Amino acid sequence: QVQLVESGGGLVQPGGSLRLSCAASASTFGFSRYAVVWFRQAPGKEREFVAASPGGGSRVYTDSVKGRFTISRDNTKNTVYLQMNTLKPEDTAVYYCAAGPRYSQKGSDFDSWGQGTQVTVSS
Repeated sequence: QVQLVESGGGLVQPGGSLRLSCAASASTFGFSRYAVVWFRQAPGKEREFVAASPGGGSRVYTDSVKGRFTISRDNTKNTVYLQMNTLKPEDTAVYYCAAGPRYSQKGSDFDSWGQGTQVTVSS
């Protein structure tokens, strides 16, 4: 398993921006080959896929965040970022990152998770 720590959440007004970070432990070997996926869970709702960096430079987004969110990674720092722009109240959720050797949009396919970071979009 990979140890992951998220940061960067907070309270932001609609239309604002936040950048989330997902940092893997420095001892993680071969981080560049890991698929890293962001999920989110809003109160009373099921966890949903948000964005993924499967590896190899590709990026995948759920339709509701396309054009607003950007996932990127710095393998020298074992970190994946989620830049969130033009935030909407419906983006309010706890955001989690997960990592594993294979790309998937199903949370049940991942064993390594961060603790989550709260994002609240409200005026």
